[in-house]
Amino acid sequence: MEITVYCAFWCPDCREAKRFLQRHNIPYTDIDIETTPGAAEEVVARTGKRAIPQFVIDGEWVQPYRPGEGFLYEEMAKRLGLTEP
Repeated sequence: MEITVYCAFWCPDCREAKRFLQRHNIPYTDIDIETTPGAAEEVVARTGKRAIPQFVIDGEWVQPYRPGEGFLYEEMAKRLGLTEP
C-alpha cells in the first residue's frame, strides 16, 4: 500500500492524521503544501477544495477527517485494514 499525506505544519488535523499512521507503523510520504511547489494546487485540482489533510491511498484521494468531527479513526482503520482505530 502506498500512502501520501498532503498537509501543512500549522494544521492540527494533519498532525493527528500523521500520528495515526505512525502509531500503526504505516509508512507514508509527507507533502507539505506550504513548501512543495504546486502541492496546494494539486489538492484543489484533485478534490475541488482547499482542505487538508488529504491522503492518497494507492492513487485514490481520501479526506481522512470531517470538519467539526475531526479525524475519522474507525473509517481510516477499516480502509487501511487495521483491527483497531
